Amino acid sequence: MSEKILIVEDEPNLKKLLSILLTQAQYQVIAFDNAEEAIELIKQQSVDLVLMDNHLPHMSGLAALKIIKHLHPEMFVILMTAYAGVDTAVEALKLGAFDYIVKPFDLNELKALVKRSLELNKAHKEGVNLSPKISLSNADDKGHILTNSPNMMELCRDIAKVSQTKTTVLITGESGTGKELVAKTIHYYSTRSTGPFIKVNCGALPETLLESTLFGHEKGSFTGAHQRQVGLFERAHQGTLFLDEVGEMSTHLQVKLLRVIQEKEFEPIGATQVMKADFRLIAATNRHLQEMVEAGTFRQDLYYRLNVMGLSLPPLRERPHDIMLLARYFANQFCLENNKALLDFSLNTIEVLNQYHWPGNIRELSNAIERAVIMSNGLFIYPEDLPEHIIENKKVTETSLDLSDSLYVNGTLKEKVKNYEKELIISELKQNHGHRENTAKALGVSKRTLLYKMQEYDINETIV
Repeated sequence: MSEKILIVEDEPNLKKLLSILLTQAQYQVIAFDNAEEAIELIKQQSVDLVLMDNHLPHMSGLAALKIIKHLHPEMFVILMTAYAGVDTAVEALKLGAFDYIVKPFDLNELKALVKRSLELNKAHKEGVNLSPKISLSNADDKGHILTNSPNMMELCRDIAKVSQTKTTVLITGESGTGKELVAKTIHYYSTRSTGPFIKVNCGALPETLLESTLFGHEKGSFTGAHQRQVGLFERAHQGTLFLDEVGEMSTHLQVKLLRVIQEKEFEPIGATQVMKADFRLIAATNRHLQEMVEAGTFRQDLYYRLNVMGLSLPPLRERPHDIMLLARYFANQFCLENNKALLDFSLNTIEVLNQYHWPGNIRELSNAIERAVIMSNGLFIYPEDLPEHIIENKKVTETSLDLSDSLYVNGTLKEKVKNYEKELIISELKQNHGHRENTAKALGVSKRTLLYKMQEYDINETIV
């Protein structure tokens, strides 16, 4: 008899597609569009796998997962979600999900995941000893990754999984992409979250000082060593050590670091006894270590030791869905820090931010928004509040001139921007037949912002 799969998906077309796909793969398929009916079925009969959406009417997939695992602790559940932050991933795994997959997903990937879960389910029923799950920490001070981008959602999935292990992690990506945040997230969702998170920038210290900082030293071990110093290896005991910009480390220290990773022991400078240290190592770099290995400037054996689990962070220009999400987060943060009323973004500012290429990534965006918050006077952030090089971005200038003749009218930059905004709002309202929610969505602003702008520019139903 073929395996029985229960599909819980409220989107009719996707439910139908999954049912056809899995039926053609010779599985028995039962499909519901809500969690309540699915739970009632599970109470009455057994199934081999539950494939369930997280965003369901009345009861979420996570809430249903909790009930299902209470009824049948050994049941295999795969969660489907279009919003897969680390919080969702960790909560799903914490509640006992076998895995989760991010929408939109590749159908072949889904079939492979279903096949793998059913094979493990069969092995479990036949008495094969499967690896136990590691419980997750409930630490309050967690890393928080904001994203709406599919590529980052996939990365969040990997972060959630690797956080449950003790393996060494290598995080790569351009400067300013958030490598330290990822390292903190891994630590705070791990079983070591109650231990220390120790970080050091390997490129910010000269070789001798970095060696002393990492290994520590005994009193009198060298000129100026007036007292014993505890090194970071020792301080990171039962916690996580984060080596940022590890590609800047000298070959001499690379050799010593390799031994620490292999043996989990080290000798402070000037010491006669070997010390043990139990810590998890996470390293990060904005350099191409593989190319450095080929050039002979980075040890190949150390590279393989560090790159047990590799996580590659995409630059902000490859995360267009996240630009305004992050911009609004930073704006709220800096408004609170500077005791200013919360600010929103003008429509033209949104265009400028979305079209800029952000070579400095998230760090540059944060700095730009901080400046804009300080410079802003009123309820909105306008383009002139941003750094000059962002306003003068050639692509934005050319696009804006093509979009509207209103920028040619006499007046200040702010007056030109307001003229442009008014034309853009009226144009979008006409295209959406006066529907305010659809217009706000098309413009990438909240309905509240749209209504405020319509009032400010005296835009009413007779105009549209």
